[in-house]
Amino acid sequence: MITSIKGGEKAIDASHQLLSKRRRGDPNVAQLSVEQIREQLSLAVDRVMNEGSLYDPTLAALAIKQAEGDLIEAIYLLRAYRSTIPRFGFTLPLDTASMIVRRRISTTHKDVPGGQFLGPTYDYTHRLIDFALLDGCDDEDGLPLPDSDQVEDLHLHHDAGFISRTGLVEEELPDDSQEVADITRSPLTFPSTRDQRLQNLVRGDEGFLMALCYSTMRGYGRNHPYVAEMRHGDVSVVMEIPEIDLEAGIGTVQITECRTIHLTVGKSETPPRYTRGYGLLFGHSERKALSVAVVDRALRGAEFGEERRYPAQDEEFVLSHSDSVAASGLVQHLKLPHYVDFQAEQQLLRRLREDYDKRASEALAKENDDA
Repeated sequence: MITSIKGGEKAIDASHQLLSKRRRGDPNVAQLSVEQIREQLSLAVDRVMNEGSLYDPTLAALAIKQAEGDLIEAIYLLRAYRSTIPRFGFTLPLDTASMIVRRRISTTHKDVPGGQFLGPTYDYTHRLIDFALLDGCDDEDGLPLPDSDQVEDLHLHHDAGFISRTGLVEEELPDDSQEVADITRSPLTFPSTRDQRLQNLVRGDEGFLMALCYSTMRGYGRNHPYVAEMRHGDVSVVMEIPEIDLEAGIGTVQITECRTIHLTVGKSETPPRYTRGYGLLFGHSERKALSVAVVDRALRGAEFGEERRYPAQDEEFVLSHSDSVAASGLVQHLKLPHYVDFQAEQQLLRRLREDYDKRASEALAKENDDA
């Protein structure tokens, strides 16, 4: 985030005190705890972790509390803290096929290998305000919870696997020939690689990406997707320890993975087929995972001979403007003093006005002479 001035320390200190007082709110109301935010506002926590590039639900909840629920400010706080943390190793790629599934759906086939798991979702709720929550009662209070063993540890193959056997979908062939980029350590370059784009999209603002995704489905990109598979659950994190030639599990993370397929006419030398979009995010983040997958596919248009005509297909436009922290910093810096800039602009404006008035006077005099 951008700051351009120093000074007015007493006023700034007083502002901080007022901010702290406002954050606390009415002292007669119980203070909101970090644990409550982490457990009961989990979707907000997941968004902050994704765009803050740090998987730590407690720190994300703390940032939300400190930012008074301003998620963009919380994302900035988490990123700033992340930049102070040393890196001491690398993990192996996540094996999402071995996920402990909490939710798994496919919209292309009713019967997919391994089955569908509806899990927790707002997709079928009535979108009616539940006034029972005012009294601290959940509408599900008193109902039996599902048994814990209903969350199954299954090796579920990705749904496009059996579609791929028909040859209708492009093959997923990972490129192991080059090192994976890390945009938190090295700046984004153009033209970008797909690994750079996917990392950038995960850190991007959810609303911005959803709007771009929406634009492609309304005709600005001819990119209507099908959700081949959406899955949410827990995945083991395995770290490689090269000093002792050992791979060790160090914990689990909750993730959401989305795979989309899109009909593509293709180049003249390739037959029409389905192509892929992909999104992988921390926590339960289905709306953003789907948006990332659709925008990922839109940005791959050049691979399939598609003309780049719309905003969602322009990688420099999408990737340079999707970061909420950068956007917020540049927008909010407008609230800081610009005295010198404004005085310089006023001087320029006065000179322009003087030139304009001079030309207008000369034109009027010429008109009078002609008359």
